[in-house]
Amino acid sequence: MIARRSLLLGLSAAATLGGRAAFATTPGENRLVVIILRGALDGLAAVAPYGDAEYRSLRGPLAMPEPGQEGGALDLGGRFGLSPAMPRLAALYRSGEAAIVHAVAGPYRGRSHFDGQDWMESGAEQRLSGGWLNRAVIAAWPAEAAAPQGTNQGRSRKALVAGPAVPLLMKGPAHIANHAPRNLGRVPEDALRRLAALYAADTLLGPAVADARAGRAFADGALGPMHGPAANAAGDRAAFRSLALAAGRLLATADGPRVAALELGGFDTHAMQAQRLPGLLGTLDDAIAALREGLGPVWGRTAILAMTEFGRTVAANGTGGTDHGTGGVAFLAGGAVAGGKVAGTWPGLSPAALHEGRDLAPTTDLRAIAKALLAGQLGVSRASLDGAVFPASAAVTPMAGLRRG
Repeated sequence: MIARRSLLLGLSAAATLGGRAAFATTPGENRLVVIILRGALDGLAAVAPYGDAEYRSLRGPLAMPEPGQEGGALDLGGRFGLSPAMPRLAALYRSGEAAIVHAVAGPYRGRSHFDGQDWMESGAEQRLSGGWLNRAVIAAWPAEAAAPQGTNQGRSRKALVAGPAVPLLMKGPAHIANHAPRNLGRVPEDALRRLAALYAADTLLGPAVADARAGRAFADGALGPMHGPAANAAGDRAAFRSLALAAGRLLATADGPRVAALELGGFDTHAMQAQRLPGLLGTLDDAIAALREGLGPVWGRTAILAMTEFGRTVAANGTGGTDHGTGGVAFLAGGAVAGGKVAGTWPGLSPAALHEGRDLAPTTDLRAIAKALLAGQLGVSRASLDGAVFPASAAVTPMAGLRRG
């Protein structure tokens, strides 16, 4: 006899490997994708403020060549330049489908990755057990938390995690679908069918088996029966692109999710940053392009937010890298984004302007960006944003001008 706990763990793996999802037609047609960039991306290396008088002297060997020079920045309008590792995002910027917000940070002012990521994902000035994107799903679709897990195999799931683990950002009461391309093998369909017959009368295991089979059928229908390999934690470029493409295709289905989260690690560049960072930025660039490809005609109703826990020091350290800082950068892309601009207030890099004499000073609260996208894309009310989604945040106003219309 198979123990219930063992069977449930096996079913969880089967559902994940098959693209765990059981969707019904959803009312909202806008899409929102959040990409977590773990490790604290150096915003000054991704988007160089080459027009700032202090930039080159402070950055030293990490300063990006100006536009037009060999290996130079991709110009964003005469003052900022995008890393040459991100040509697809630059093309979206020129077409008005991508924007950048510089000098961004959440309310956290420490330099711990663990605390910074917890605050970024929980959306609160304290540790919470759930994330702001999960709470936003509940605010937009209250019925998503109405039924116990395991009893909703015919219901819609508005939220998707593309990857092997559910980040804090997506944890909470909302039902979350999970898609992780197979890298552990595929549970035979005949085995799932036999389990379904065996446990049909079981009120706990019966719905769980049915959920796993429905999820596999949905993913196979949207992606084909052979899904690509899962991305590793360090950010395998081809695998992460495949994962993003799958997420886009699932989001594009008429009966699929409307919100998705992905995570890409490796941005903690304390050493050899010039050698390591271009590949990571290229991985992100590929992923955004893959999302656009997968989303197809619904790209025009999509907004993507790529965010990181904090920035890095303005000056390089002794090992060709940068250390934990404060102000960072956020990327926006999608047909719903009012692009073609570097938004926010640039604080400058003069000694008096630096945070604690070493970091880019934050001038935009990350929650202001998220609030604007949640309100515009999902219709979340200001009251919910200020209270349930981002607790005690009424002083943080949604950032204007990020969306079309």
